Amino acid sequence: MMAANRYRLRHLAQEGHRGARLALDLLARTDRLLGVILLFNNLINAAAATLVSVIAIQLFGEEDWALGAGTLLVTFLILVFAEITPKVVGAGNADRLAPAVSFLLTPLLRLFQPVVWFVNLFVETLLILTRLKPKSSGEVPQLSPEELRTLVLEAGHFIPHQHQSILLNLFDLESITVEDIMIPRGAIEAIDLAAPIEVIRQQLATSYHTRLPVFENDLNNIVGILHQRRLLATLLAGSMDKECLREQLTEPYFIPAATPVYSQLQFFQENRERIGLVVDEYGEIQGLVTLEDIIEELIGKFTTTVPGCSGEIAWGHDGSTLVDGGRSLRELNRKLNLSLPLEGAKTLNGLILEHFQDIPETGVSLKIAGVPMEIIQTQDRMVKTVRLFTPLT
Repeated sequence: MMAANRYRLRHLAQEGHRGARLALDLLARTDRLLGVILLFNNLINAAAATLVSVIAIQLFGEEDWALGAGTLLVTFLILVFAEITPKVVGAGNADRLAPAVSFLLTPLLRLFQPVVWFVNLFVETLLILTRLKPKSSGEVPQLSPEELRTLVLEAGHFIPHQHQSILLNLFDLESITVEDIMIPRGAIEAIDLAAPIEVIRQQLATSYHTRLPVFENDLNNIVGILHQRRLLATLLAGSMDKECLREQLTEPYFIPAATPVYSQLQFFQENRERIGLVVDEYGEIQGLVTLEDIIEELIGKFTTTVPGCSGEIAWGHDGSTLVDGGRSLRELNRKLNLSLPLEGAKTLNGLILEHFQDIPETGVSLKIAGVPMEIIQTQDRMVKTVRLFTPLT
């Protein structure tokens, strides 16, 4: 009874299972439940011992060996048939037996309530004197996030793998900041109003993003966010100029880099925004995060692909894989089952530069967190392509 899963009993009780309701009522006062169980348990054990002693005296007289043998025999029988076997069976089938046993224990408790109350009166007094009186035992124990995570992991046979992954990712949202999932500054596609109009038109024609940040001369000088659909009629008419472009801009939305992802998801919902620019404590642009980035962090990458994006990250037959230097370390850890450090840099390029404290040359090899790497290509003071090798175990 005590080993029964109270969450399962509550579920059965909500579905109208009478035995589950009785079991929960009994578990709400463990002192009374233990009182009635131990009352009959000790009564039967004492009665069995007395009965065996009487039988031994009747058959063999008051011989010491007879009384000793009877004591050993009754002890063995009580241990096997009244203690160990019932408790092992009960512990292994607690959820199934608890509702059934409650039909027997409930009337016994009502019948012997005065006796149980009298015994518990002394028990409660002793607990109060020793300051060991427990809190109300009827409440369902509260689970910490770590315990809930373990519960989800152990329920793998009952929860589809994809749903399990979403639940586990949900636990991580409070500990992840937008800086961990943002598109790095160097990978942001933005429009420079200082560029010639023909260059801007060509960029708009080849862009696959719905919303683009717009700046003037310097990326830190963001003047607005452009929703490309608003320019559709103007582009078709072929009369677009920079003034028309400015008129279509909306106010930029800035996000502190240390904002938790879960909080940012709520902010996006409250402010009806879908894209934000991540800034550091000095107001410098660090990256860009979208609502889709947060959703992907929760449910995984979408199956749709866009031009210029590399395919799925996976180990090749030779135990290596080519990855872009701008890849997120969190994504590499998740997809390749690695343990690259996340405390400092957020991208593979940043991690390598942090390791060398300089821009490495092509062909240089290194090892970080047990992962062998080879620099394949560097460009514009960045590590563009890296070959990763499976860590040796």
